[in-house]
Amino acid sequence: MRSTSNVSRRRVLETAAGAMLAAPLAALAQEKEPAMRPRVAALITTWFIDSHADVIVGKFLEGCDTLDVSFKARSQVVSMFVEQVGDRDISREFAERNNVPIFPTIPAALTLGGDDLAVDAILLIGEHGRYPRNEKRQVLYPRRRFFEEAAAVVRRSGRRGVPIFNDKHLSQSWQDAKFMVDTARELGMPFMAGSSLPLTWRKPELEFERGVRIAEAMGVGYSGVEGYGFHAVETLQCMIERRAGGETGVKAITALTGDAVWEAGDAGRWSWDLLRAALATSTKPIEGDVKDVVRRPAAFLVEYADGTRGSVLMVDGKTRQFLFAAQLEGQQDPVATCFWLQDERPHGHFAVLSDAIDRMFVSGNPTYPVERTLLTTGILDRCMTSIFEGGARQETPELAAVRYQPPAVPRPLRQA
Repeated sequence: MRSTSNVSRRRVLETAAGAMLAAPLAALAQEKEPAMRPRVAALITTWFIDSHADVIVGKFLEGCDTLDVSFKARSQVVSMFVEQVGDRDISREFAERNNVPIFPTIPAALTLGGDDLAVDAILLIGEHGRYPRNEKRQVLYPRRRFFEEAAAVVRRSGRRGVPIFNDKHLSQSWQDAKFMVDTARELGMPFMAGSSLPLTWRKPELEFERGVRIAEAMGVGYSGVEGYGFHAVETLQCMIERRAGGETGVKAITALTGDAVWEAGDAGRWSWDLLRAALATSTKPIEGDVKDVVRRPAAFLVEYADGTRGSVLMVDGKTRQFLFAAQLEGQQDPVATCFWLQDERPHGHFAVLSDAIDRMFVSGNPTYPVERTLLTTGILDRCMTSIFEGGARQETPELAAVRYQPPAVPRPLRQA
């Protein structure tokens, strides 16, 4: 029997399409509309069908109604900057249809072509596009550069309280990420970052109350080690941060690839029981022994400062989903869930993320702490360094200094 003392489960809403998780964004409809719609500048690397600009900025412009999600932005995108325009570009189509000007520079997008800051919020989508990689095979997306140019306009204006959202991890570099968080704090800019994973559906429903006692936890992912590894780390972090004492940082990280992954599991450095429990929740199971079907495995071993053990297994070929499992203190069996994403358009999980962003733009208060993304960015950067150095353990005193408390409600936008 599983104990539910630290695990809250919510009812399942039956729909014509089948059993979907409860809690539409009813709370949003009940909130008072702002007297004036906050004006948003969208800073974009590139925009094509199903790109992150498409599934986020597109929803801000034209809304989304799917599954149990109905999103209509209360803020208003009034300007855009698009750095790379290719053959598949659809930014011009959206701009024309919604009467939103596209400016040639980031400062121009924030000033609407004038001299002074003329927007109330900033939406930074630095994902996709043709950008180089470094020696660690990290894509050098211009997230810090975009942020720094935008922050310079805010600094010059003297205004405080201008919120900014950064899609996915803050940067490929811990140093850049820390600079962004510190600068936002200095300028009084409410700051959020990350992906839709912490806010999406979970099957079966699984949420931890704050103060849960976790002995060990695992996130499971697939595909590229950096690009999708961030999602797997974030899946782990949004759950493990709710443990007793809150987040107290990470003291060391080791990343392994190839046969070393399985050897580490056999040696007890990560838990086979947790991997099996996580894989059992997949809504799209793939047959075959994990060692046979996964050609390029990777494992991230995360040593938390408070002694909690965390791990991420990238097992492309055995799953195409993000999964989670944990061993709670005093319980015999692990708890586990699948972080379910809507694969087909309109990708409803991005509507939930867009709503979280929109709430910050309207209220001026982050929906969840940016420190979560700062820590996951640092974990991923050190993992890529460990892989580059042949699996060498990385001491991380800088990550041990990242401490924060998780939000009181795990997914405030998914409440009934």
